[in-house]
Amino acid sequence: MNANRRFPDELLKVLKTSKGIRVRAGKGSHRFIGIWFVVVADRVFVRSWSVKPDGWYATLLKDPCGAIQVGKVETAVRAVHTKSEHLKEAVDRAYLEKYISRGEVKYANDLTTEKSRATTVEFALPHN
Repeated sequence: MNANRRFPDELLKVLKTSKGIRVRAGKGSHRFIGIWFVVVADRVFVRSWSVKPDGWYATLLKDPCGAIQVGKVETAVRAVHTKSEHLKEAVDRAYLEKYISRGEVKYANDLTTEKSRATTVEFALPHN
């Protein structure tokens, strides 16, 4: 990935200490919703847990443009589907290391199943 598509250092710093982000998928009328994410090698990855036909993941498949919200900061993003098994394994580990509380473990484990792994998406800055 080109360096100019990576998130600014200040935003990465905030992301690395955050448990969740809010995402708005596509350019349409989707609202911001909270999702879990991980940072791997200073890259932001997400997976869909429920894979709903009208959810954020399905919308990003049709229109990869969207936005994330961290605190009060909104950033335009482009969803890039991840095919690399090496990256998917790193994302698995990151979810299992990040979401470790009693209430989180079940969902973190679910996010490492084949169904969720197939939805691995990287959020990058959009092309200029």
